Amino acid sequence: EMPPLELVKTLAGVWRELPVSEKQVYEEAGQADWQKYREDVAKYNAQLTPAEAAALKEERQRRTLRRRLRQKKRELTALGKPKKPRHAFNIFVAENYPEGQGSSPTAKLKNLYDKWQKLPSSQKQTYLQLSEDDKVRYENEMKSWEAKMVELGREDLLRSTTKKAKKKKEETVKKSKAAKTSSHEALAKLKLKKHEE
Repeated sequence: EMPPLELVKTLAGVWRELPVSEKQVYEEAGQADWQKYREDVAKYNAQLTPAEAAALKEERQRRTLRRRLRQKKRELTALGKPKKPRHAFNIFVAENYPEGQGSSPTAKLKNLYDKWQKLPSSQKQTYLQLSEDDKVRYENEMKSWEAKMVELGREDLLRSTTKKAKKKKEETVKKSKAAKTSSHEALAKLKLKKHEE
């Protein structure tokens, strides 16, 4: 009748107090199970056709990619990355969804979409302006967030456009330094020639 979490904690406590000789039995059984599992996997992989093996590998890669994307999204949320700006239609839906008609969420959205299509451009303009304001908010928040990430040494999280702009700026600075250096060298050579004459 224990809740699962409490049961696991209790069993963990019993396991810690168990003598090594008694633990040995369970550890050997666990190793035997792992060995049987490895053999079963090897048999399964041996009976797969090349096409099935390729499809299985592709599915594993897809799952790994999805997992990495979820982890990255969680990390970005934890680091306080600003939410993307909302489009005019999204703002319209957020305002009108509670009183939207329809028995299911899909039906409500369909009705709201139809309502949006029929909305006069003068009324749409309000939502378009709110969307533009949200874009400005997003850009400002992103600039400060990216500056914070640079300070933390997390340039890998910057937008590609920011990285390109930063790289161009660095190249421009290098070129101007190189130009100054070469002009200083040329000037020094001219002075040296005049001095020798």
